Amino acid sequence: MNQKETSLQITGMTCAACATRIEKGLQKSEGVEEASVNLALEKANIKYDADTTDETKLSDKIRSLGYDVVMDQAEFLITGMSCAACANRIEKRLNNMDGVAEATVNFALESVLVKYNPGQVSAQDMKEAVKKLGYALEQKREETGDQTDYRQKEIHKQTSKFIFSAILSLPLLWAMVSHFEFTSFIWLPDILMNPWVQLALATPVQFIIGRQFYVGAYKALRNKSANMDVLVALGTSAAYFYSLYLSIRSIGSNTGMVELYFETSAVLITLIILGKLFEAKAKGRSSEAIKKLMGLQAKTATVVREGKEMIIPIEEVQRDDLVFVKPGEKIPVDGEIVEGQSALDESMLTGESIPVDKTVGDCVIGSTINKNGFLKVRATNVGKDTALAQIIKVVEEAQGSKAPIQRMADVISGIFVPIVVGIAILVFLIWFFWVSPGEFATALEKFIAVLVIACPCALGLATPTSIMAGSGRAAEYGILFKGGEHLELTHQIDTVILDKTGTVTNGKPSLTDVIPASSMDENTFLMLVGSAEKNSEHPLAEAIVDGIRDRGIELVSPQSFEAIPGHGIMAEVDGKALIVGTRRLMNKYGIEIQEISETMENLEKQGKTAMLAAIDGSYAGLVAVADTIKDTSKEAISRLHEMGLEVVMITGDNAQTARAIAEEVGIKKVIAEVLPEGKAEEVKKLQQEGRKVAMVGDGINDAPALATADIGMAIGTGTDVAMEAADITLMRGDLMSIPDAIFMSKKTISNIRQNLFWALAYNSLGIPIAALGFLAPWLAGAAMAFSSVSVVLNALRLQRVNLNQ
Repeated sequence: MNQKETSLQITGMTCAACATRIEKGLQKSEGVEEASVNLALEKANIKYDADTTDETKLSDKIRSLGYDVVMDQAEFLITGMSCAACANRIEKRLNNMDGVAEATVNFALESVLVKYNPGQVSAQDMKEAVKKLGYALEQKREETGDQTDYRQKEIHKQTSKFIFSAILSLPLLWAMVSHFEFTSFIWLPDILMNPWVQLALATPVQFIIGRQFYVGAYKALRNKSANMDVLVALGTSAAYFYSLYLSIRSIGSNTGMVELYFETSAVLITLIILGKLFEAKAKGRSSEAIKKLMGLQAKTATVVREGKEMIIPIEEVQRDDLVFVKPGEKIPVDGEIVEGQSALDESMLTGESIPVDKTVGDCVIGSTINKNGFLKVRATNVGKDTALAQIIKVVEEAQGSKAPIQRMADVISGIFVPIVVGIAILVFLIWFFWVSPGEFATALEKFIAVLVIACPCALGLATPTSIMAGSGRAAEYGILFKGGEHLELTHQIDTVILDKTGTVTNGKPSLTDVIPASSMDENTFLMLVGSAEKNSEHPLAEAIVDGIRDRGIELVSPQSFEAIPGHGIMAEVDGKALIVGTRRLMNKYGIEIQEISETMENLEKQGKTAMLAAIDGSYAGLVAVADTIKDTSKEAISRLHEMGLEVVMITGDNAQTARAIAEEVGIKKVIAEVLPEGKAEEVKKLQQEGRKVAMVGDGINDAPALATADIGMAIGTGTDVAMEAADITLMRGDLMSIPDAIFMSKKTISNIRQNLFWALAYNSLGIPIAALGFLAPWLAGAAMAFSSVSVVLNALRLQRVNLNQ
């Protein structure tokens, strides 16, 4: 019996009965010897027979009972990978480890994201497991500057290798080029024709620079798999050792200069190292979005501790610290203003270039810029909890995730190398026995060319680099895709459902119309109405008061005030009795409003709420408020229609108001008077018609519908709730981001398809061309390096995509 013990963190328990239910369920599971559940710690301790069950089955059992198991998440940087086959091996090894729920390797980012149970497996265990495969893991620190340092080190390392290899290979290339008929005029020193000189030049390249390929190939074969290193080591070794054999055989011979292939192996290795160098530089550029977001962060903060003002690194700021922010400085962390007022540039988050006025009690967001006032801010969110840190996390996870389209490439990469080796051997035999009987050197050239041209590097890079570049570019425009699968699916959307309040509209009522009676002065009317409404907490009253103050009218305090729920208010201002409210309130006090009834109906048809006012028992005028439409809503909906999408508006408001708003922005289909839980049902109805539906809402009230839709888009400022509820968060809060997100998805998928097509076409065409003898090994090496770099450069074109703002 192989007895093991594990501890699982559980969520969803509410009482002792829950704990008992889980305990009984686990104890009945096959292979479980003992299980105890602690409700206070929300933890299950389990002893089990590892030959019969495993942690994944135990977790599934808990989930089948209606609860969930918490997993930790860690990201590691990987060193030593050379192609997609390496990534597949690491991913399989980690996924097979006890305690690892999911491991996803991103070959382009050279990183792995692991979800695991810390009670079962540790980061050190994972590092050791991967080390045995011949690679190294380095846990990513919170400050991702380490990744930049790592990339620079890798670039420096590959540059040094290339320079060393190129210096030794250049004389060999010189000797080879001068042998062509059309280049016979090139002078060549006799010493370069000496086989022992060529051996001396080629050997360091083969075994010092090329050591990484031998080590990688050995470790791959030891683990019963194959990768790019196997192809390179096999091909270059064949050329090197065959040339060495011919050199030894020529000792004491009078046959003259023998034809050697040292330059083939040396130049191949040099070109492959050059390709690696280009890849490292290009892959560094593909994470520019993260670097730009990181660059937005403040580096230091001025805080008060123990009565002293001090400047500290941003990482050391703690919750509830009092932070001083001078004009022109960045707000270091999320917080609340406790003293001062200023205008803040929040364009990095909202895209709105106009500064926003902030005063005591207002919330501020880290990395926004304080324009002109001195502020004292109480820190509320620091480090990983700030809005910008959460944005960076979403972008990193999206860039590290796999799109479904990548599965095909992964499958092909996993089986490609053994097939290529088989084809290369077959090509060698055909040339040696049938095409050029007995000519070993000719057959060897074709063998090497096939091995080198067929490297699946480009195939492995095709998808992840596009996902990185596409999601990164979208993030620069405030569009955060949660994962590669969402970036892929978004382009399939054919129907967009828009929530009305806060999505199509601003979500906040404002004063739109003022119609005083003919006997009333407008400013006097507004002063009296605004003063009467001043003490009301109703949202409509607040909209009226704010609108009147925006017109520069000063308000006074009422002598008396009474709120009449559902109808309006009564107040006394400057000795005058005011009644402000609905028709019913006016009728109750016998105030004649017949003259204004038609105007009031017209306003209501436009989706506005009209409030009537009477002064000293006589009708005095009307004010109307409405949830105004966002400036960009009409244009955005027009763009969606131009893209061939059907746009539907859904709301809990009455049908008349909803139709008025929809008509103004150009939406033809309206679903009104729907409760929040009913919105998900409406989404399902459209899905049952075969539609691919995107639901756009605020990410909180619309959570059921966002979760039900094929793609959920949260309009807002990127709060935790919005990010959790939706597949895409639209940071800038206007509808123009919806067509932008769909357009970016289409561009990215098109780019991935281009990459996959050319990567597959490259191998499909390259192998037969090499097999037929039309491709020298060194040209095959150059073509192989170019194919990988071209795929990455094609993906980087996504970083230049311009979206309409």
